[in-house]
Amino acid sequence: TMTTYKLTYFPVKALAEPIRFILSYMDKEFEDTRFERENWPSIKPTTPFGKVPVLEVDGKLLHQSTAITRYFGREAGIAGKDNWEALQIDIAVDTVHDLRQAIAAFSYETDENVKERKKNEALKDTVPFYLKKLDDLVKLNGGYLANSTLSWGDLYFVAISDYLSYMLQFDIFENHPNLKALKDNVLAIPKIKAWVDKRPASEL
Repeated sequence: TMTTYKLTYFPVKALAEPIRFILSYMDKEFEDTRFERENWPSIKPTTPFGKVPVLEVDGKLLHQSTAITRYFGREAGIAGKDNWEALQIDIAVDTVHDLRQAIAAFSYETDENVKERKKNEALKDTVPFYLKKLDDLVKLNGGYLANSTLSWGDLYFVAISDYLSYMLQFDIFENHPNLKALKDNVLAIPKIKAWVDKRPASEL
């Protein structure tokens, strides 16, 4: 029998999009369940750790989007050819998470004064520093985040890039030609392009 996949998340890309990208890349059909924010209190207790995205594989509930994307990356053969290469991908993805956390720290801040201060600091130092370093990394790796070849890390980064740009309120690819080329290459992969063309529209 065919394996069934059901993904549950808010009606946005954000942290579920890497899973949608990798499943699409592998040509696996999945049920893309999106719920409105007001329904979250009733859905939350049904999740393993009170968080989404959750991917149900033949009725087994999985959570943690990076771990899930990495697993399917291994299954798809785009997780490095040995442990050393796998490490390079993990390092790149963890670095992207550091950037995401620096952005989220001000984006989700509720105190307006604190938010403004955190945002100014991040936009002055942290964000440009990370984006330049990541751009250099991609240049060094011949257009990819690691090992000079496509990996699940590239899919992960491009999949959450709209979310990063949304929180920052500017396009992270502007003035970063290597990151922009990476994004264009990932979005040109036929199965990912097909997903992007048919997915519901959302800002983040």
